[in-house]
Amino acid sequence: MRGVDIRLALAQDAQAIAEMSRRDIEHGLGWSWDRPRVLHAIQNRATNVAVAARGETLLGFGIMQYADETAHLSLLAVAPVARHQGLGKRLVGWLEAVARTAGIARLRVEARADNANALAFYQAQGFAELARVHGYYSGRIDAVRLEKKLD
Repeated sequence: MRGVDIRLALAQDAQAIAEMSRRDIEHGLGWSWDRPRVLHAIQNRATNVAVAARGETLLGFGIMQYADETAHLSLLAVAPVARHQGLGKRLVGWLEAVARTAGIARLRVEARADNANALAFYQAQGFAELARVHGYYSGRIDAVRLEKKLD
């Protein structure tokens, strides 16, 4: 997708990220990634928040949290207008490159078990299914945990 830059999120991106999370990820669940939580993630040294933007328009974002050897991709979203154009792949690639630089050995992510598109997307990026987690989302929606080992 041309004209789209991927960069670290700034404090002023927090509201747009929270709104996209609510609309495109957390639908049907309680809203846990509100503006204060997103802002905390942006300011946290153990977390990278990347945004994909064309000018001032947010088209996607990813939030990755780091532990000793594992990074957890907590959220990834691409606006409907920008889907199926490689932007999700670019965001994951950007976050993965940062994780490699930080010495991370593996990435983990959860996706709704009923979201075939998300599961296919992550598998196409080299993630493999690790486990099924019952009631992961708000105690009522199952998740599939996936992992990708980094070289």
